[in-house]
Amino acid sequence: MEGEGPSQLEDWRGATLSRIRKLIKQADPGVVEERKWRKPTNPEGVPVWSHDGMICTGETYKDHVKITFARGASVKDPSHLFNSSLEGNARRAIDIHDGEKIDEKAFKALIRAAVALNGASVRRK
Repeated sequence: MEGEGPSQLEDWRGATLSRIRKLIKQADPGVVEERKWRKPTNPEGVPVWSHDGMICTGETYKDHVKITFARGASVKDPSHLFNSSLEGNARRAIDIHDGEKIDEKAFKALIRAAVALNGASVRRK
């Protein structure tokens, strides 16, 4: 299943990704957003949020929006938001389907924890 360019989406997926973008910026005003991995099937690329390293990516698919945390396996998730890519040693993801709401407070806490983890890694170097 290929990802689709978020700016091309005017349905619930685009609205969901837009909301996620706002929550990330609220949680970390110093976040940097870039577009990476452009290709013919996704000319807009994938939004990637970073602060002292990659925090997460946001991809849209036919039936869900996937927010993948690059180092999610090392981030505490007391609210159990991670519901995808749970088997890996590094990544963790949150799949959001049409009509589902995300716990905004818990999501912002995940963002802050991922930023703190990145910052700790930078300080150790």
